[in-house]
Amino acid sequence: MPHSATASSSSAPEPVIRDDVPLAAIPPEQWNALASGQPLLSHAYFSALHASGCASPRTGWHPRFLTAWRGDLLAGAVPMYGKTHSYGEYVFDWAWADAFARHGRAYYPKLLAAIPFTPAMGPRLIAHDAELRRRLLERAKGMLQPASNEAAHHSSLHLNFLTRDEALLCGREGLSLRQGVQFHWHNPGYRDFADFLAAFNHDRRKRINQERRKLQVADVRFERKTGREISAAEWSFFHRCYVNTYRAHRSTPYLTLAFFEQLGSSMPDNLLLVLGYRHHLPICAALDIFGEEALWGRYWGAIDFVSGLHFEACYYQAIEFCIERRLARFEGGAQGLHKLARGLLATPTWSAHAIADADFAPAIAAFCARERSDVAHTLEELEAAAPLRRFASEALNPE
Repeated sequence: MPHSATASSSSAPEPVIRDDVPLAAIPPEQWNALASGQPLLSHAYFSALHASGCASPRTGWHPRFLTAWRGDLLAGAVPMYGKTHSYGEYVFDWAWADAFARHGRAYYPKLLAAIPFTPAMGPRLIAHDAELRRRLLERAKGMLQPASNEAAHHSSLHLNFLTRDEALLCGREGLSLRQGVQFHWHNPGYRDFADFLAAFNHDRRKRINQERRKLQVADVRFERKTGREISAAEWSFFHRCYVNTYRAHRSTPYLTLAFFEQLGSSMPDNLLLVLGYRHHLPICAALDIFGEEALWGRYWGAIDFVSGLHFEACYYQAIEFCIERRLARFEGGAQGLHKLARGLLATPTWSAHAIADADFAPAIAAFCARERSDVAHTLEELEAAAPLRRFASEALNPE
C-alpha cells in the first residue's frame, strides 16, 4: 500500500499528493469509498479499461492518476490521463488542436481528467473536503508545461463531465468552462410505464404506443438480464452488435470483448443487458450500467433493422427497468435530440479547460464564453419543446 515518509503520524495527517501510484496499487475498497458508489468511477471499471488494453499507452491513454494520501489512507484522487489524441472524450477540441498545429505548436500530449469512452457526469476531483479538491486541481494545473520544455510538455488540462460544483471551483481557479447538453430521464415515483406515459401530451403518448405495438406485430420481444445471468454467448453477441454500430458509422470500436467480459466478472451487480429477439433469434442488444440511484445507457447495436428497435432497446426498456428498481434517473449518454421525444429532458453538462500557451488561452476562453451563451439558449428552446404534458410530479399527484 502506498506510503509517504513525510506523512504525519497524527490521526489526521496533512495529505500528500502523488502522481506515481498506479491504480493496481490502490486498495479497491479505499478507491470505491471515495467514488461514493458510482459504478462508472469504480476501481473495477477503470481496472477493466486498463487490463483489457482499451485505455492504455498503446491506444494513446497514459494513466497519470493523482492520489492524495493521509498515511496509508487514500483521501483523494483524480482519474487523469496523458493523451496523444482526442478520441473517446465526447467533449470536442479537435479545432483547438488544429489551430495549434497551424501555428506550429504542439497540442499533444495533453492531460485529461475523465472516464475513458464514457460521457457520464460525476466527480473528477474526488475527495470528501473542498480544500483537498482545490489542492488536487492546483497540482493538476502544475503539471502543465510550455512546449519549450519538451521533456515535461503538456499543452493543457481538461476535466470532462465534472459536477457543477467542481465546474464552479474550476472557474474560480481560472479555468475556462464549457457547457454541453445531454438528455436525462427523471423518476418522481412512477408506478409503471403507463404512469410515465400519462405525463406526455396526447400526440406523443399515442406515438410511443404505436412504436411499441409495431414491434409486437413484427414478432419482436425483449429480455432483460443482469450481470450474473448473462452467458458467454450473450456477451459475444452483444459485442458483435456493438461493433456493427461503429462500422455503420465508418468508425473503429474502442472497446473489446475482453473488456466487457471483465466487467461481467468484476461488477456483475451493476450491469443490465437488454436483448431483442425476432422469431426467437437475437437481433439487437443494449448494455446499461446502474447503481443504487441511476442507470447509464452505454452501448447498443443490431444485426438487422426493424423500425423502432433502437428506441425500445435503448430507452423504453431502460425506463421500465428504472421504474421497477425505483431508480431516480436514467442518463441517456451523449447527443441524440430524438431522446427528448421519449421523455428524456435536456440537462446541462460541464467541462473545464486550462491552456498553458499564453497566446492561445485568451482566444479559447472567449470561444468557451460564446459557446456557453449558445448552449444556454439551446437549453431554453429544448425545455420549451419537451413533449411532457406537465411535470411528472404533477401528473402523479393531480389536484
